[in-house]
Amino acid sequence: MIELRHLRTLLALRDTGSLVEAAERVHLTQSALSHQLKDLESRIDSALFARKTRPVEFTRAGLRLLSLAEQVLPQVREAERDVARLAGTEQGRLHMAIECHSCFQWLMPTVDHFRDHWPEVEIDIPSGHHFDPLPALAREQLDLVITADPQPLDGVHYVPLFRYEGLLAVARQHEFAGQGFVTPEALAEQTLITYPVEQSRLDVFTHFLDPAGVRPREIRTAELTIMMMQLVASGRGVCALPSWALTEYLERDYVSAVQLGENGVWGTLYAAMREETREAPWMQDFLRTAQETSFAVLSGVRPATRDEGSTA
Repeated sequence: MIELRHLRTLLALRDTGSLVEAAERVHLTQSALSHQLKDLESRIDSALFARKTRPVEFTRAGLRLLSLAEQVLPQVREAERDVARLAGTEQGRLHMAIECHSCFQWLMPTVDHFRDHWPEVEIDIPSGHHFDPLPALAREQLDLVITADPQPLDGVHYVPLFRYEGLLAVARQHEFAGQGFVTPEALAEQTLITYPVEQSRLDVFTHFLDPAGVRPREIRTAELTIMMMQLVASGRGVCALPSWALTEYLERDYVSAVQLGENGVWGTLYAAMREETREAPWMQDFLRTAQETSFAVLSGVRPATRDEGSTA
């Protein structure tokens, strides 16, 4: 009567608080998700939640099934891992590189959780790379690369993890503070602070400034996010970062944030791996854990569509 997909949908609805975002989370259309919930309600002959409420208010029946989901789904996940081990597919190596400077906020909890469940898999995050991570992945020097800039490489597959919005951080007293959005032209007289990477790997250039043919007055680089925020707060420039990287600074009222363009600038973060390892149970579990963790700890991220993944 009650299926695992129903339980996963209810958890998504609770975590997101809306039908639209829950549908994105479980990769269904809103219509399909509504149909699934109505089907479940007809099976149990009871309403699951009050309609037209945000966040969603669950009925007693809905809360009971949520409790069931919290008990059952982790057990199912653990059983899947055990079955993979019994099949003898637990051995593996996961050496990874991160091209995203602000990714450690969700990646470290992911690695810790994964290590607890797959102790047989060797995990390492080498530091001090003096080579491009994606070609190193193709050469089998690495096993996974977290990147927002997928490149066409033979035998390399990209799995979208989540979508994120880039925001412009400005000083609280800056002329942009309080505006709904800024245009590319508005940055022509600004000092733009970035990480010390190629401009072709920064969304603020590729998706915002370059299409408009605009260059900032000056470009300044900083290695760490906190250094960038100190420069911004002191009025020495503006900085474009993923929304989640700005959360703690916005909550502390250290800086202000403005949307890039009227429709915003959105990017997708990918996990890149070789074709021969993409179906390994431990790799699949790592990807699933990464997605679940990112939604749990990051603000403002959205599920990526399944057709965003590709094989070069």
